[in-house]
Amino acid sequence: MDPRWSELSARIGAEKVRPWDPETLGAYARDESGLGAHAPAAVVFPSSTEDVAEVMRFASAHRIPVTPCAARTGKSGGSLPLPGGIALSMERMNRILELSREDLTLVVQPGCVTGQVMAAAEEAGLFYPPDPNSWETCSIGGNVAENAGGPRALKYGVTRDYVLGLEAVLPSGEVVRTGKRTIKGVAGYDLTALLVGSEGTLAVITEITLRLVPLPREIRTALCIFPDEGSAARAVAGILGAGILPRTLELFDDCSIDASSRKGPYRFPDGARSAILAETDGDEGEAVMRQLERLGGIALESGAIDVLVAQTETQRRDLWATRRRVSEALRLLHPLKVSEDIVVPRSRIPEAVERLKALGRTHGLTVATYGHAGDGNLHANVLFDREEERPRVNACVDDVIRVALDLGGTITGEHGVGLAKRDFLPLEQGEGLIGLQRALKGVFDPLGILNPGKIFL
Repeated sequence: MDPRWSELSARIGAEKVRPWDPETLGAYARDESGLGAHAPAAVVFPSSTEDVAEVMRFASAHRIPVTPCAARTGKSGGSLPLPGGIALSMERMNRILELSREDLTLVVQPGCVTGQVMAAAEEAGLFYPPDPNSWETCSIGGNVAENAGGPRALKYGVTRDYVLGLEAVLPSGEVVRTGKRTIKGVAGYDLTALLVGSEGTLAVITEITLRLVPLPREIRTALCIFPDEGSAARAVAGILGAGILPRTLELFDDCSIDASSRKGPYRFPDGARSAILAETDGDEGEAVMRQLERLGGIALESGAIDVLVAQTETQRRDLWATRRRVSEALRLLHPLKVSEDIVVPRSRIPEAVERLKALGRTHGLTVATYGHAGDGNLHANVLFDREEERPRVNACVDDVIRVALDLGGTITGEHGVGLAKRDFLPLEQGEGLIGLQRALKGVFDPLGILNPGKIFL
């Protein structure tokens, strides 16, 4: 065994350093991006901020690359240890440290599962709104690193909107605290906002202070059924144009409906070729229902063939379980897929859906589109059957990205750049802007050891 691992074991404890276990190294070589296996030389499991600081001091001294990770549910390859080195797993730092009802704050460690954070807030009668699709398994630290969103981002915003402050370890091993415990505060540069969404390339986050909001008392859910994607997309524009701000507006296309009906638990009615899963919330039940009725009326005016309102919590849960399983259900249509995360202006959603379908026809592939239509964040999935089709798939993915940019959008809304999108970043951002970001990376990480190979070519 490399004697350097013995040195690190002596500094933080042998039970926290695993350079010798092929099963562990293999598990931390992959995430959910499907971008291959990149095995680390060692997996390290810190249990405290001081452990993380020791690891970074050790890594800096020996010029060993470090890739932070936890649940490894990411879609952009952000937690893949491309150059080997250390996979720094934060999953043992998984405690909820403090909840203040008076200050509406929650202090957590990065390894907490997001669902655990949401449940802790709700037990106190409060609400942590960000809800990435993998909330039952993903970690809050990963959400912060990627600035995760989710269906409720339409009304409530994304992870960055709920992070008040951070404790983080720089690549040098220095521990810093950014942000504040108060709602307002403008002293100095907003380094908290910079670290949120930096994809683990600037610092290792070890503690997170979250902002909470009051828990809505009433939630009403409806499924709007459409005969085609165009009318559904136009309904989204009509709903938002009418000044209605729902909790969610989730779009299904025909492929998503076909796959979801096979997977369950909800089976779409005959004639459904597109759908919108809409939800309203608030404190007054009558007002919440009136808003849903207005929304449903606009859907019908836009061509919906039915609006189905969930009558029980079981029905609501079934609808959401169906939405959250779309990604895996699509594999029932074709076993392989590349899932793209793009955003277009909401006014361009109808055109985007139409052009994405056309791309599939052009390349002889199926492109399934679903996702957060309310904020323009679409998940375009290129489906295929055999690895031999990969060159065609890659060409289609390239065109998907270009459609988003051509419509005034962006290459990623919530999955991050990571490895998956780094080749596309220059298409969206100019050389000067990318150079400025590289310079910032150099200030935080002059040795280039923290999550190298991500975001920038």
